[in-house]
Amino acid sequence: MSQSVVSRRAWGRRLVGGAVAIAATASVALGTTSPASAVTAQQLDTTIKSGLERHVADDVILSGSSTWKVPTGGGKEEDDFWKAFGNGLSDPDVAPPGANDWTCRPSEGKDPVVLVHGTWENAYNNWAFLAPNLKRAGYCVYALNYGILGLGRGGGLGTVLPGAYATGDIAESAEQLATFVDRVRSSTGSSKVDMVGHSQGGLMARQYLKFDGGAAKVDHLVTLGATNHGTTLVGIGALGRSINNLGIDVLGPIALGVGVSGIQQVYDSDFLKKLNADGDTVPGVHYTVIGSRYDEVTTPYDSTFLKGSNVENITLQDGCAADMSDHLALSYSKRAVALILDALGADVPVVCAPNGWLVG
Repeated sequence: MSQSVVSRRAWGRRLVGGAVAIAATASVALGTTSPASAVTAQQLDTTIKSGLERHVADDVILSGSSTWKVPTGGGKEEDDFWKAFGNGLSDPDVAPPGANDWTCRPSEGKDPVVLVHGTWENAYNNWAFLAPNLKRAGYCVYALNYGILGLGRGGGLGTVLPGAYATGDIAESAEQLATFVDRVRSSTGSSKVDMVGHSQGGLMARQYLKFDGGAAKVDHLVTLGATNHGTTLVGIGALGRSINNLGIDVLGPIALGVGVSGIQQVYDSDFLKKLNADGDTVPGVHYTVIGSRYDEVTTPYDSTFLKGSNVENITLQDGCAADMSDHLALSYSKRAVALILDALGADVPVVCAPNGWLVG
């Protein structure tokens, strides 16, 4: 074995070992996992010895299974993400207002709408504005909390916050979405649903459409700032991917902080290459893709756009410079909500209204 490989491996063991120790110790201290369930140094050492081409993110972090929940009750309607975020800290599994009414029966010509939240978000704080607007427009609305992993099991440091979900393996989360959609279809008697996904929610919905039978069950998918072709994270993710491609796994340790789904969304990941192979879309499904020039998470912002004859790509600021919505503010933009309703067939004007970057 060459000295360069030995030194790279030793360096990787020191770097990742420190991250694992910090994450495991923090998880036990916070009571989010038991010592036995934390990632161990022995697991890590076995992973590294198996070869540099086998990444920590694949071998260790993906070993944990995520769970999902159906939010209940009815949270307060808000017009700003940060207000909803604050509300949700005390009750992260409350349903967005107007959502998950299992007695609802769709109006003629209106499919039930399933809302799919983004990484480190939950159904309430992502959809506390859109859900009630859909309900008032006559739609049956449903939302789940998915990809729930604790700190020390691949969920990342963000999971110390209540309701920081969607951190699990995206393919596994798509299976959870499949189960939820079947429950919605059974409850409403509808053969198909429409779907709205924010950030990872749009990407994960596409995984469901392509690999989990969703193409036959979804009529229209609308995405907001979805990481459809990955993100460079303003260059940070691109640098990390380049280093990984040299055989030094820096993204695996980072996954211990951001969660495995975060790493899967960095551009050029194996997950993205598999999902986007043979085209961005599936036959029979209509796609509306909404992006913002001020998106600081999905970068460059036009990486959210899809190619296909069944796709409409929309830049939020075209015709409305006053809407400066960033990534989190997208689902609280009055213009974005109007575009979603218009895409789903509601008779509403597409408004132009101010929405501030970061603060909404």
